[in-house]
Amino acid sequence: MRKSFKLDEIDCANCALKLEDAIRKIDGVDDARVNFMTQKLTLVAADDCFDSVLDDVLALVAKMEPDCEVVR
Repeated sequence: MRKSFKLDEIDCANCALKLEDAIRKIDGVDDARVNFMTQKLTLVAADDCFDSVLDDVLALVAKMEPDCEVVR
């Protein structure tokens, strides 16, 4: 499953790159893209575990970028 989410308040392109790299390392993530210019996160994961992977991604974003919010 592929879904896109709006990122609210991502600070810089370097932060977006670091976030993208960290998200890709989460178990269950097939692919992830963080686009600083459009403020979007595109997440690809298996349908059966997408919700749990998304929870892990949300926790990671909150830890790495406390000011950034993922809008569902």
